[in-house]
Amino acid sequence: MAKTFEKGKIFNLKTMIEYAEGGVISKQILKNPAGNITLFSFDKEEGLSEHTTPFDALVEVLDGKVEITIGDEKMIVAEGESVILPAKIPHALLAIEKFKMLLTMIKG
Repeated sequence: MAKTFEKGKIFNLKTMIEYAEGGVISKQILKNPAGNITLFSFDKEEGLSEHTTPFDALVEVLDGKVEITIGDEKMIVAEGESVILPAKIPHALLAIEKFKMLLTMIKG
């Protein structure tokens, strides 16, 4: 398996993942027992259905806009903005335009 993200080297997250027409792409940057960091791209109107996680997760939007629902609250998160998805609270994501995000989950 080829290395996607080489340690000790500079890279630009926004350019390290492409968009797929009608789809979602994910690339794992780091994974260890403490948690994981994953880069995602979503085509317009793609998303993640409602789910919960056992740990808080940080979403950093790198490009585009996404509608994020946490519990009963909907919000629009745009490039350069971030939100923490709280553990054990249902959340969902829907791309209102193509968007890229970095998801960081640290197990607590």
